[in-house]
Amino acid sequence: MKIGRYLVVFLILMAFLITFGNRGIVDNYLMSKRLAQLKMQNGTIAVENDELKRKILLLRSDLAYVESIARNELGMVKKGDVVYRLAN
Repeated sequence: MKIGRYLVVFLILMAFLITFGNRGIVDNYLMSKRLAQLKMQNGTIAVENDELKRKILLLRSDLAYVESIARNELGMVKKGDVVYRLAN
């Protein structure tokens, strides 16, 4: 009879370890959710990298793009342009 009790305790302990232990069912579920989240984040970063590569190519080769960036983001003007300033 004692062997039966030890066997039941052993089985309960093993079931607990399989469910909640390191690399158990719960850990596997949490890791799969984390993997899906990281894959989605990786996809977002890949899209951002492609956009940045496109901008780098434009900055290296397209003078009109460089000029538009200089005008819009840096507020630069060409010689002969008329600049209007509005007073507050």
